[in-house]
Amino acid sequence: MSFSNFFIKRPIFATVLAIILTLVGVMSMRVLPVEQYPSVVPPTVSVSAQFPGADAETVAQTVAAPLAEAINGVEDMLYMTSTSADNGTMSLNVAFNIGTDGDINTINVNNRVQGALSQLPEAVQAQGVTVELQSSSILMLVALISPEGDYDRTYMQNYATLNILDELRQVPGVGNAEVLGGGEFAMRIWMDPDKLAQYDLTPTEVAAAIRAQNTEVPAGSLAATPQSDPRAFSYTITAGGRLSDVDDFREIFLRTNPDGSSLLLQDVARIELGASFYGVDARLNGAAMSPIIINQQPGANALETAAAVKATMGELEGRFPPGLEQVVPYDTTLFIDASVNTVTKVFIEAFLIVGVILFIFLQNWRFTVIAMSVVPVSVLATFAGFYLFGFSINLLTLFALVLSIGIVVDDAILVVENVERVLSEDEEITVTQATIRAMKEVGGPVIATSLIMAAVFVPVAFLGGFTGQIYQQFALTVAISVAFSALMALTFTPALSAIFIKHKPVSGNETTFRRAINTPLRLFDRLFAAITAAYMWVVKVLVRFWGLALLLTALVIGGSWWLYQATPSTLVPETDQGIVLASVQLPDSASLARTQDYMSELSSRVEEIPGVSYVAAVAGYDILSSAVNTARGVMFINMAPWGERELTAQGLVGQVMQLGAQVPGGSAMAFNMPPIMGLSTTGGFTGYLQSFEGATPQELFQASMKVMQAANQNPALQRVFTTFNVNVPGYRAEIDQQKALSYGVALQDLNATLSNTFGNGFVNYFSYQNRNFQVYLQNEDEFRRTPDDLADVFVRGGNGQRIPLSEFVTLERQAKPAVVSRFGVYLGAQFQGGPAPGYSSGQAVAAMEEIVQETLGSGWGMGWTGTAYQETQMGSTANLALVFGLLMVFLILAAQYESWSLPLAVLTATPFAFLGGIGGIVLRGLDTSVYVEIGMLVVVGLAAKNAILIVEFAELQRKEQGKSIREAAITAARLRFRPIVMTSLAFIFGTLPLALATGASDTSSHHIGTTVAVGMASVAVLGSFFVPSFYAMIAVVSDWLRRKMLGGGSEPRRVAGADQP
Repeated sequence: MSFSNFFIKRPIFATVLAIILTLVGVMSMRVLPVEQYPSVVPPTVSVSAQFPGADAETVAQTVAAPLAEAINGVEDMLYMTSTSADNGTMSLNVAFNIGTDGDINTINVNNRVQGALSQLPEAVQAQGVTVELQSSSILMLVALISPEGDYDRTYMQNYATLNILDELRQVPGVGNAEVLGGGEFAMRIWMDPDKLAQYDLTPTEVAAAIRAQNTEVPAGSLAATPQSDPRAFSYTITAGGRLSDVDDFREIFLRTNPDGSSLLLQDVARIELGASFYGVDARLNGAAMSPIIINQQPGANALETAAAVKATMGELEGRFPPGLEQVVPYDTTLFIDASVNTVTKVFIEAFLIVGVILFIFLQNWRFTVIAMSVVPVSVLATFAGFYLFGFSINLLTLFALVLSIGIVVDDAILVVENVERVLSEDEEITVTQATIRAMKEVGGPVIATSLIMAAVFVPVAFLGGFTGQIYQQFALTVAISVAFSALMALTFTPALSAIFIKHKPVSGNETTFRRAINTPLRLFDRLFAAITAAYMWVVKVLVRFWGLALLLTALVIGGSWWLYQATPSTLVPETDQGIVLASVQLPDSASLARTQDYMSELSSRVEEIPGVSYVAAVAGYDILSSAVNTARGVMFINMAPWGERELTAQGLVGQVMQLGAQVPGGSAMAFNMPPIMGLSTTGGFTGYLQSFEGATPQELFQASMKVMQAANQNPALQRVFTTFNVNVPGYRAEIDQQKALSYGVALQDLNATLSNTFGNGFVNYFSYQNRNFQVYLQNEDEFRRTPDDLADVFVRGGNGQRIPLSEFVTLERQAKPAVVSRFGVYLGAQFQGGPAPGYSSGQAVAAMEEIVQETLGSGWGMGWTGTAYQETQMGSTANLALVFGLLMVFLILAAQYESWSLPLAVLTATPFAFLGGIGGIVLRGLDTSVYVEIGMLVVVGLAAKNAILIVEFAELQRKEQGKSIREAAITAARLRFRPIVMTSLAFIFGTLPLALATGASDTSSHHIGTTVAVGMASVAVLGSFFVPSFYAMIAVVSDWLRRKMLGGGSEPRRVAGADQP
């Protein structure tokens, strides 16, 4: 091959090329981002609003519904969900197509929101509607704690807001930093109704006085233009201004008298610098905690960013007041770092194992070193490809690099083995001449096999959505590494071969050391010769009896398909990430104090479990419905590093649920962390039951109960539950508007009075430490405990008299929802659950949809989010990727052989790849997943690559030596059996560390490692038997068809012996 001849004659040039590629790869690797997964989570834009004092239904109807209708259908939208809670908050999330620009999505959503603002209540407009790009990539959680209780949570929350957040947001790689749970400073005006009555005041009048005296007044200026008489100076006028501290608010005038006396706000209310929200309490191992969520910037290096955040917090800690400390209770980079270390260990093990396998077969250290030298060059050069394509270093690309060790060495083995064979057949030939001759023979197969491997993977690079992102980086990593290995096999390997390979020494000249090494190798050769003889006997039988080969292959195809259909599947397998989530539930309407007590007891018991490091407990937040709820809580249970504990995350899940049942007053549901953050909360499916005919919340609840009951009786489902409940105890204010108007009471004042006394009555803003915070008006705690307290709250009538609210308002007990959700523009009951053992997540989703249709009819349906949505959209994408890959292989082979029939002989090896791949998964009791499907692609490419070696040499035997089809097939099988077994064993043993890995991300490595290892073993053992038979059969049929088409008018190629059994 003339291209290789250039490098054989110029070995320094070849060496320089290899060194340059290695250096470029190393430099690229240093600047690549490191993360757990590539960007596979749909970009999400969050819209949030507050309606102080409103219940969940009111917020859903007056805030969520108008916004959802306005936003629905925005460009590139996948789905939209909203949650309205009893504390007046509304959160709406819009998920967009993967790969779209998050900033553009935010602008598009904001434009829709602006058009809907006029439809929202004035109280909501006054506080504003926030639209922001939501980052699902939570990097870590930093927490401020006060071990000795010197500071309360409000102080720590605001210390973080004022002194830490801005510093963290400037750290390179940090996308955002936010204090979890709100609770920032607010000026709290706690009114005493008795004193208001004593001074003949109403809450509305108090609010009006605060607004009038806590405001910015644009008073103008003196001597401003235009001027009739020019002045030398111009002066601005300031008047009033926002108040800034508690004393200022205490001095607000409510009334002044002619005698100079006055009534101040402090005379009727207690004023304090408190918190804007008291509904959530966070603790770490029992101590008060203020958590700060750190989001990673897209494309940033997770490990470097986390290190920079920790360094910044270390510097800031030096400024903390005494008694305030910082800890990191949740850090995703620990898992990423551990996963990278695990894969790195596997990489080294695979490299060493492949080297040993090669030495056993090649039996020459020079051959082994030359073949293995391709691995570091190809693997490191692949990082340059990462940089060009915008890839990151993540689990997928690392797995691909591990598998590449056994793949990239194939081409070098092919070259070295063929050089050795040429030297052994001709003792007079020089090494250079032998290398040139060997390259002439294998140059074509090297290019062909590399094109085949690339052809299998390149089509998946054009897949879109979640599947495309998952496949793309893995597939192109393998394709890039194979391309570099082919380049090295055509340049660097022959150059080294021509320099370092020598003729085998005469056996009599062996040293004692060499004899000690060669003796077991000769025993291996004898064993392998016996194996080869048995192999050739089977090949001859199958070449003779085509019908038997066809029958057995048909059985393999049928068995593989049956196994694939019977094996449960999942999108991404769960893995032990070192953290467990627990959702705590108390009876509906339970107070926050009661939830705190339950969680405190449960946390203390969980802390005692060996292998648990931290327990971060947040009372008042329901992670399942993503809403504030005083009767709910969430616990983040951090485990010790993987090497320091025997307890697994799944084992901890069971223990936490048992402890939750033992602590009286509540329960706990524990979950392993989802494999991909942002796609799921609990690791199972999440969907919304919705009525397309406008069902009421009560009708939706009744329907959801029927569906939940049927779902938990279905064998394909387990732990199916809904967070929707309309039976939460509460009160409804019934207002007699006619009577109020007859007394001259303004309904607006009446509504405002209710909000200002029993709710968080928002007044306006005040200035504190160069920031603006909210002012809230509310009755003292003892005056808002029972319905009877209505009699102590007054409004002003038309004649100036104060009239108690109880005259117009009655509180009636009712059952109502604490949280109202929407999916799209419809009300939705959120469901969560998972597949039962032996069933796939796809089957679970299908079972839920079938249950809804059978139970409720066509007017109802399920809307899916996260993992379940991706599975419903995924459909047959994986199958299409495989079909396109095989089609590309066929077309490239057809172009190479100038034949439409011979490529079929190469593709006949693929059924055995499927049998081994799915068989290995079944034997280990694993589910099929994206990793398994990726592994299938790898094995299919390798199966075709092995088959090409036989078909290519068989064609050479026919064309250059004139052998019959049968003779050519048998000879090719004999000549290529050893290199096929060598490369196959190198790949199989090189992937065993992946299949048997322990530690972080071991579950994922088991899926892909088992698929490729067992799949390749099946190809090596079974495929090698059948490819010669199918080659002979297809070649004979092809020649027969050619003769028939030519009508016997031309001399066909010699096929003597093909018709002789």
